[in-house]
Amino acid sequence: MLASNSTWAVVVAGGSGARFGGYKQFATLRGREVVDWSLEAAQRACAGVVLVVPADAMPRARPLATRVVAGGPTRTASVRAGLAAVPDDATFIVVHDAARPLASAQLWRAVIEAVHLGADAAVPCVPLADTVKQRQDDGRLVTLDRRRLVASQTPQAFLAAALRAAHADGTDATDDAALVEAMGGRVVEVAGEPSNLKLTALVDLVMADALLGDSPGLGDGAGPVAGGRW
Repeated sequence: MLASNSTWAVVVAGGSGARFGGYKQFATLRGREVVDWSLEAAQRACAGVVLVVPADAMPRARPLATRVVAGGPTRTASVRAGLAAVPDDATFIVVHDAARPLASAQLWRAVIEAVHLGADAAVPCVPLADTVKQRQDDGRLVTLDRRRLVASQTPQAFLAAALRAAHADGTDATDDAALVEAMGGRVVEVAGEPSNLKLTALVDLVMADALLGDSPGLGDGAGPVAGGRW
């Protein structure tokens, strides 16, 4: 693992979980809160971990986090709150959604390595299995070439200076790499993991439990689907 004193993580767990029916980041997965799976992976990969939580969850003890801060009204605002708590001398920052508890150690390593090699940002991506159609203003549907499309995941790694600059103007985006792209930064793709699902509905928690199988966890890369191999 490329963990060093210059690499920090921001684990974003500030959402309300409206579609899930409650705080999904605090739901139980294999006897642990969902957020703890991501915190353990971040702790193994980075020198420090900033956890961003809803303001009403601030009193909870988080021994796996170096610092805990309150999030904002949007995901982007929550990331900015986390960034403000990352030391100024950090060279690399990894942003990860707590709602993706199965990201393997290999995936964390891959995105960090890509930025160490000179990219401004590195994003895990997986091919799309479904045909994708785009709605037109007049109601028609247009089929897009899915061979040129990928779905992005987290963790996403960044050169710290690029990430801070991308967030400087307060623009919102669905992920942080989009902000770096918008300012002309070099964003590269690494192979994502089909097992790195995002918990959105309760059924996803059942799927995550099934993917874990008999493994004690994916944070150390020991799981049956580590590295995206089924």
